[in-house]
Amino acid sequence: MIVSAYQPFFAPFPAFFAKALLSDVFVLFDSVQFPNSGTWLNRNRFKCGQGELRITIPVVHAGGPHRIDEVRICRGGSWARKHLASLRSAYARAPFFEEHEPFLAGLFGKPPERLVDFNLAILKHVLVQFGVEARVVLLSELGIAAREPHLSVEVCRRLGGSVFLAQRAAEKFLGAETFAAAGHELRTFAYHPEIYPQLHGPFIQNLSAFDLLFACGPKATGILRSWLRPVV
Repeated sequence: MIVSAYQPFFAPFPAFFAKALLSDVFVLFDSVQFPNSGTWLNRNRFKCGQGELRITIPVVHAGGPHRIDEVRICRGGSWARKHLASLRSAYARAPFFEEHEPFLAGLFGKPPERLVDFNLAILKHVLVQFGVEARVVLLSELGIAAREPHLSVEVCRRLGGSVFLAQRAAEKFLGAETFAAAGHELRTFAYHPEIYPQLHGPFIQNLSAFDLLFACGPKATGILRSWLRPVV
């Protein structure tokens, strides 16, 4: 059984879902520490007529370290209405935006209290669109408090996995020998995105997976699979 993991990012890039397509169990690390800065947990990149459209979900910083699943979204203000309007304006002419607009309208119309619930709603929606069959598990449900690389090893052990899947860039960080000592295999894969038909001028790589879905609809899964290279 192949186990993999990612933090529950906000509307993440396609590689997030590519890993899920290759997995039997996909673990979302919702109970690790929320970074102090520079995180994709509450921001991402889309595309509009002016180029990149950056959207950030405002969160409450009340001092001290917080787990991801403890972070609250800022209440009040007009950010949700403005973000939805920006997405509608940017993708109104995208062939498949209309199919996803009701979901976005419902989510931005009444955002949940926690950031993780907001992100999970998006992740579940997109996982279905890409036809991902992996079982999704939250780290908070497993009650594991270890740190990497032992965290991923323990997750694999707890779930009965024989293989832990990671992108090649993470191989040195995780360490194959750590997994081997615990009786598991660390396996890596490569991901090489190519150009697909975007709106608004020159192609921009690694936008939110919504950009691919809005542009390509049912063909998006086949496109995503074509970017994967053999697992090694």
